[in-house]
Amino acid sequence: MQICGVYLGKTKEIYPDLLSAIDKQPALGELWLDSLGLRGDEQADSRVHGGSERALHHYPAEHYAYWQQHFPAQAWQAPAFGENLSSLGLVESQVCIGDIFSWGEAVLQVSQPRSPCYRLWRRWNLAELPQLMQGNGRCGWLYRVLQPGRVSATARWQRLQGDGQRLSVAEALHHYLQAPLQRDGLQRLADCATLTPRWRQTAAERLRSGGVEDWQRRLTGVASEARQ
Repeated sequence: MQICGVYLGKTKEIYPDLLSAIDKQPALGELWLDSLGLRGDEQADSRVHGGSERALHHYPAEHYAYWQQHFPAQAWQAPAFGENLSSLGLVESQVCIGDIFSWGEAVLQVSQPRSPCYRLWRRWNLAELPQLMQGNGRCGWLYRVLQPGRVSATARWQRLQGDGQRLSVAEALHHYLQAPLQRDGLQRLADCATLTPRWRQTAAERLRSGGVEDWQRRLTGVASEARQ
């Protein structure tokens, strides 16, 4: 895998009355990575972004050719999706939940896929973007940090350990977002010990209830009438 760039974001208004740190900028030189992410990187809403289970967002640069084809009026390049880490040579089908990587001095573990949200469409003025992203699975993934340390765009990247359950990020996205009531897939999510507790609990709740939680707020920023 080749690292193409490392990015940090500061919280600012990206739309009237909407704060976000999605508009990230290139970071040069060495950076400190700890359990809460890269030092200097911010999140506007810690309830749904950042934290120890979502410390770092990795997005494959391969996907930008697809977005350029579908939305040619935009100049699609990293970090258009608010990623901290951009790379070539590693996509969702090649990475499993629980896989462990070393990056410079730090050690990371894949914790969950990224869930697209309305901040993407507000940033790019493309209302269909979050729904399209979760439908095609070009979402990237998130890490928890097992060992803090110094990292950089030129630091060595290496896979140290694969997860024995072999639930790829692409499969997790399919089970969670594309076939959200398929029971075998939900059971795989619920049983995956290295998946974030929130995703495991949601999968277990779907198995219990036979229903899917309301996605309207996440995708559009507006709660559905049933929840208001």
